[in-house]
Amino acid sequence: MKVSEFKIKGMTCDQCAVGIAGKFEGLKGIIQKDISYPAGSGKFEYDPNEISKQEIIDVINSTGHYSVAGEIPSGNDEVQYDLIIIGGGSAAFSAAIKANDLGLSTLMVNDGLPFGGTCVNVGCVPSKNLIRAAETVYHTGHSRFEGIRPKGADVDYARLIQGKKQLVSNLQQKKYMDVVSDFENLKMVKGMAEFMDEKTIIVNGEDKYKGMKFLIATGATTKIPDIKGLAEVKYLTNISLFDSEKQPESMIVLGGGYIALEIAQAYHRLGTKVTLLQRSGHVLSKQTDDIATELTGHLQKEGLDIHTGLDFIEVLQENSVIRVITKQNGIHKEFSAEKILVSTGIKPNTEKLSAERAGLELTKTGHIKVNDKLQTNIRNIYSAGDCINTPSYVYTAAFEGKTAVENAFTGVDKKVDYSSLPWVVFTDPQVAGAGMDEVQAEADNIPFEVSKLELKDVPRSIAARDTRGFIKLIKNTQTDKLIGARVVAPEGGELIQQLSMAIKYGISVKDLAESFYPYLTLSEGIKLAAITFGKDVATLSCCAS
Repeated sequence: MKVSEFKIKGMTCDQCAVGIAGKFEGLKGIIQKDISYPAGSGKFEYDPNEISKQEIIDVINSTGHYSVAGEIPSGNDEVQYDLIIIGGGSAAFSAAIKANDLGLSTLMVNDGLPFGGTCVNVGCVPSKNLIRAAETVYHTGHSRFEGIRPKGADVDYARLIQGKKQLVSNLQQKKYMDVVSDFENLKMVKGMAEFMDEKTIIVNGEDKYKGMKFLIATGATTKIPDIKGLAEVKYLTNISLFDSEKQPESMIVLGGGYIALEIAQAYHRLGTKVTLLQRSGHVLSKQTDDIATELTGHLQKEGLDIHTGLDFIEVLQENSVIRVITKQNGIHKEFSAEKILVSTGIKPNTEKLSAERAGLELTKTGHIKVNDKLQTNIRNIYSAGDCINTPSYVYTAAFEGKTAVENAFTGVDKKVDYSSLPWVVFTDPQVAGAGMDEVQAEADNIPFEVSKLELKDVPRSIAARDTRGFIKLIKNTQTDKLIGARVVAPEGGELIQQLSMAIKYGISVKDLAESFYPYLTLSEGIKLAAITFGKDVATLSCCAS
């Protein structure tokens, strides 16, 4: 037999307690119950083989007038919670908010980065802040219009970083800590959590906590490649780079993914001499060649030094100079700079979980294995965010955290579908996508056709004197429905949600071509790209269809 006591909100008199008790009359598994209006609580002795703790909570919540506001600890050495969240980032906070809505007693244990995780502390927020600052610098020194003579900018890098730190601090407080500050049934603990078994964790090797269900949301960190000598040099990651108030005079960026490219262009525009070194044959190696070629050309035109197809032999540090020895097509090449930034992908933070004690299965890359409902191989343990092998974005992590709690406690069995997921690379021009590309369509044996419209045929781009990039649509030729889109364009990320929705809701290319689009907007390029499946838009007048 088990005993659980809950805080109950909404009772205003003894009759309320009687009404709640009445809901349990004749209910299988309930041995004894004590509902107290003065104490604002309900204590239940029950048979867990007949009725679960969650089912007791559901009965109370189903009244519509009263709700469970958390479980009252039993006084044992091991404190028990309905939900224990391991991690403190976007997935964790989204899960905590949903848990609070459901009236669950929740423990959040976080270590490493401050509460808020990667996005607000060392990821999205600081990087996009510096990217915008770098764009401002670039535009003060470059103009696409005759009659405008740009004079350049005076950059106070230390003040720029100080402003970034203040922004991060403000958002971390307002968007994370303040949001959960009045959650009476949430306890937040800083420390390293590891499993003792599938229902117990120990924090900092001292405090034990038991949970009915768990959510692992430990995120990920930079994956450091195995290159001779790299571990011995003072390399940077996004964590250390964004906090230094001294601007590097020169910097080597290892990697060619979206984070590496965003940082490389931003620091180049701020005045650092940047050299980007990539192992793969082209940057954004998961994208098709035309995207990489288009973006690389614009970055190199700005003066960014990019080298791809490299084999890394050794990294050396001599006084204040870091040297990288490489080989390309059998020819040795050497690069040097004051600093080196490692941005070669991420790895899940699962090494310190003692996952084996809980019986958890991991992938070969160390990710937590989950099904399409975010449940691990252990029934009461779920996982979300960058520590599982799903798209690594803050908005997917948040969605997964909320969904995992719903699946764990409400039985909705909601599946996560990423078939129309929109994503953006915040370079200039931006790269954005949704759905599949032509390579994926061919691999899945889907009959497809591609339409590719260069921005030189988009009136908005022509008027803005900025025709960098293209809009590419992929349709299913049997259904005429849009199945994928890729955009390379200044502020191209602003187009991709519309295309994502078209994919999700099965909108045909014919509908895209025949809809109204405001003139002059970049979104009109979607209409023109849809028309391009059947016509040469270069032969059409403005606003023609």
